[in-house]
Amino acid sequence: MTTRTQTAWLVLEDGTAFPGRSVGAAGEAFGEAVFNTSMTGYQEILTDPSYKGQVVAMTYPHIGNYGVNDEDAESRRPWVEGFVMRELSPVASNFRSVESLEAYLKRHNVVALDGVDTRALTLKLREQGSMRCGISTTEPDPEELLARVRASPDIVGVDLVKEVTCQEPYDWPRPSLPVCAFAGSRVEETTRQRANAPTRQQRSVVVMDFGVKYGILRRLAAAGCRVTVVPAATPVADILARKPDGVVLSNGPGDPAAVPYAVETIRALMGEVPMLGICLGHQLLGLACGGETFKLKFGHHGGNHPVQDLATGKVEITTQNHNFAVRLDTIPGGRVEETHANLNDGTLEGMRHAGLPIFSLQYHPEASPGPHDARYMFGRFKELLAAQ
Repeated sequence: MTTRTQTAWLVLEDGTAFPGRSVGAAGEAFGEAVFNTSMTGYQEILTDPSYKGQVVAMTYPHIGNYGVNDEDAESRRPWVEGFVMRELSPVASNFRSVESLEAYLKRHNVVALDGVDTRALTLKLREQGSMRCGISTTEPDPEELLARVRASPDIVGVDLVKEVTCQEPYDWPRPSLPVCAFAGSRVEETTRQRANAPTRQQRSVVVMDFGVKYGILRRLAAAGCRVTVVPAATPVADILARKPDGVVLSNGPGDPAAVPYAVETIRALMGEVPMLGICLGHQLLGLACGGETFKLKFGHHGGNHPVQDLATGKVEITTQNHNFAVRLDTIPGGRVEETHANLNDGTLEGMRHAGLPIFSLQYHPEASPGPHDARYMFGRFKELLAAQ
């Protein structure tokens, strides 16, 4: 049985130090400190490629009580730089669990701490904004760790997409994945079988992989799309050669302005094929439309963010994970229309092109984890393809 007595440290770049205990791999990790407000879904968060470059702290105080399993992964492995908790459950009690969270973190070489005052950490980040941090299970002196934190790179201006994108195109569902990695239920398995049996009603969709989550691919397949995933740097000619009915611009990590090759590809695709942008894909589309992006004070990370549909007035609770946002007023007038707004800070959450079959969402309609209020957006995309 693990005693969890080893002292570890989390140090912010302003010098604030939080003691903790090592509950993952031994070593050090550096990245931007962010907090996630989801109560469950830690495995999906760990495996979300959008978290590349970040050390994630969970605000919910008790993490790991239902273990991990093969069904809840959102990509092929964890991508977080480090993981921070108030308390890691010593017991994994769930019929779906195949491994404890602690064992999973160690197996995937993720440096993780518990025993950290995550409430104080969250308040610090909310008040002063996101900042670089380091976590270490091997450095006893937080001052020594602070020097390495301040020497670590910022995520601004860094292309993290190239670290997480696939290396070769593939069709979804992937034959190499177990059924449960695609689904997790009989309903979803029926969807998988349906996706493997092409019909006239199906639409061919190419997903540009900037760090795509399996949840997005699952929802596209469930909507009746034949899905092919391609690397982020795939040339326009290669995408159009597949004769897709539509293109999805996926989520992904980091600064959209650091991925100019994706912006150029998207700009060239505009007018050639309908498109849906999600999260980073939404930001890249904003840049392709001539706009600018900016870094949020502490980002949006969690499953409880209220977003209003400006056409209907309806409010949806959404899952979000981004540090950057599109500045709507920098996009040339009349080119796009705002469709959704964040009710917490008023930032742009959705837009529609004024003259082309293109729309995008800053939030995650697939959730994974989080509420399912916005899943219908994949059906709306399918309807857009059918109308062309």
